[in-house]
Amino acid sequence: MKLRGFVAICLSVLGISGPTPAAAQETALVAGGCFWCVESDFRRVQGVLDVTVGFAGGALENPTYSQVTRGGTGHLEAAQITFDPAQISYAQILHLFMRSIDPLDAGGQFCDRGAHYTTAIFATPGQQATAQAALDRASADLGQPVVTALRGTARFWPAEAYHQNYAQSDRVILTRFGPLTKRAAYARYRQACGRDARVLALWGDDAPFARRQD
Repeated sequence: MKLRGFVAICLSVLGISGPTPAAAQETALVAGGCFWCVESDFRRVQGVLDVTVGFAGGALENPTYSQVTRGGTGHLEAAQITFDPAQISYAQILHLFMRSIDPLDAGGQFCDRGAHYTTAIFATPGQQATAQAALDRASADLGQPVVTALRGTARFWPAEAYHQNYAQSDRVILTRFGPLTKRAAYARYRQACGRDARVLALWGDDAPFARRQD
């Protein structure tokens, strides 16, 4: 017996799950405004294996963060969510996603304005029906049409290493408030941007990630 198979059997006997085989993994590609926020939210979800932030939707190859944020590339800030479908479904991912954004805002998200901050679901042909159902459900729950776009398959370009797992990083950077860890800088940004306040106003108790401010 090969070592890998032996280890898998041992883990099974002990009730411990091993790594999800790559063939069993699925991905969801979404744009929800600031990609740090989408990443931070979904890293907390059981069944999500990884989240990578980057860009999608434009024609420019290998875009940089500065190029996208200047505008004109056609790209949106996006997050590629890799998940284990045995633990969480694509439909559940989208249900959480729609309730973590403001799907009524066509000009950006919260304090972040501009086309590259608008919201979208990039769906493969096999994901289209599920994605449309998620949009329809969100619209019905809010009682008005949502503007989050349903788009087709798009190439995903990962952002620079500096932006990956930003909200959990203890690396110290210089901010307008002085030296802070990325984790602390992100917390200040999120509160100041009003993301959680707006999401709570829209979705109330259905908002899965929003933090109430005492």
